[in-house]
Amino acid sequence: MSGVQTITVEDDDDDQRIDRWLRRMFPHVSQGRIEKMCRKGELRVDGGRVKASSRVMAGQKVRIPPLPDKEHRPAPMPTRISDADARMIQSCVIYRDDDVLALNKPAGLPVQGGSGQTRHVDGMAGALRFDAEENPRLVHRLDKDTSGVLLLARTRQAAKGLTAAFRHRNTRKIYWALVAGVPTPYLGEIKTGLVKAPGHGRGGEGEKMIAVHPDEINETYGAKRAHTIYATLYRVAGRASWVAMEPITGRTHQLRAHMSEIGHPIIGDGKYGGSGQENMGDGWGAQLGGIISKKLHLHARRLSFEHPVSHKVVTITAPLPDHMKESWDTFGWAEDMAAEDPFEELQ
Repeated sequence: MSGVQTITVEDDDDDQRIDRWLRRMFPHVSQGRIEKMCRKGELRVDGGRVKASSRVMAGQKVRIPPLPDKEHRPAPMPTRISDADARMIQSCVIYRDDDVLALNKPAGLPVQGGSGQTRHVDGMAGALRFDAEENPRLVHRLDKDTSGVLLLARTRQAAKGLTAAFRHRNTRKIYWALVAGVPTPYLGEIKTGLVKAPGHGRGGEGEKMIAVHPDEINETYGAKRAHTIYATLYRVAGRASWVAMEPITGRTHQLRAHMSEIGHPIIGDGKYGGSGQENMGDGWGAQLGGIISKKLHLHARRLSFEHPVSHKVVTITAPLPDHMKESWDTFGWAEDMAAEDPFEELQ
């Protein structure tokens, strides 16, 4: 076991969630362990108790309790970005100005490092510096297997503004997905609680979100309210649908858990896709079979936000990844068949 450590938060880590701050320093510490340290009051900031979602500020002192030797290994030294990775991540840039940069993140590429993850967007940030003085900073996340618009801040000022915008839900995100079956009504909303169920791995791997009835949220420890609106855009008989979704709240795995909860899991979702068998029209199953890719069909299509410096509204749209475009081609769909904002009338 290591001893108790007290670490001062550096300027570059200002206004960052404490769980993400700690995992960047000690990537072998699991999220489950961090949350347990918070519950027991072992992890403290300036002497006070914190939650895993609490934010640290520059100059604060963080007390870190003893960690098992296997979790006390320091963060690895950054490795050189290969020329191939540099070209790949630069080719993903779909928007750039002096303050903000956006990527069309490929499916399968993690946003940040974790257990067993050595190749990720954060680790390639050096290739995205261009003419800036520092590496761009992440201000939100996408799941590893979700593609689409990922925003980064190119300055510290922009990072603070964008982080606050995401925290206070002053952004609009529209996702596209291919789901099993046909959700009805065609335009609807999903309101449940979501609570994290621990995984079965030694480090908490495999954790997933479980839906909780709205009437039971207050009585369910750890449950948080989650709200999604969706629109069924096109369908393939009763087997599958092109669905647009807007998360009103921003919970972990919210869209995947919500679509599964109403019986229409996202195609390619091995975690929330039920049995994983071919869907034969009953609205269940993670795979359609045939030539349809088994990769997750979830794409962050559109992101609107107030620019942190100019204060003008910026909207960024990301083309579909190859595996989803191939599925769209198979069904005779084209990206321009959908309204840019199918929820505009609801705003």
